[in-house]
Amino acid sequence: MQRHATPHLRSRGITLTEAMLAMAVCLVAVGSAAPGFEAARERRHLEGVAAQLETDLQLARSEAVALNRTLHVGFRSDAAGACYVVHTGAPKECDCSGAQPACTGGALALRSVRIDAASGVTLAANVRSMTFDPLQATVTPTSTMRVLARDGREIRKIVNIMGRVRTCSPQGGIAGVPAC
Repeated sequence: MQRHATPHLRSRGITLTEAMLAMAVCLVAVGSAAPGFEAARERRHLEGVAAQLETDLQLARSEAVALNRTLHVGFRSDAAGACYVVHTGAPKECDCSGAQPACTGGALALRSVRIDAASGVTLAANVRSMTFDPLQATVTPTSTMRVLARDGREIRKIVNIMGRVRTCSPQGGIAGVPAC
């Protein structure tokens, strides 16, 4: 006598309940990590603006010496944001408040950066303009620029008479940036 064994059917997938449970766990994990990603993005933007400012200040100093020409860095801030322009000519001959820098009197803009207020980062300088001397390789006046994030973090760029830039943070909570 032969027995007919009924083959046991095994399911080869997941149930709807299992799929929904897995999706719920993933959504909770992503929801808890999202604020951390936003904070990291804002921190990187703050660090990027501060690094670009330092690079442009060093550019102004080295170009003044290389071109044997006095260069200026002019700063401007308004409700729409902040900007700076590295330029030749007299201190107030270039303005960076528009979409493109505008220069008068034969001045030439070498570099201009605009930081929109909506970006969450602002720039404030304690001077309106800095002058880089080509013969002495110095800068007058000495100054402090503050790059501020929306959450209160701040990176300061302090320029000494020799045109060297020192970086610090008043809170001391930014990795790789010493406290002021």
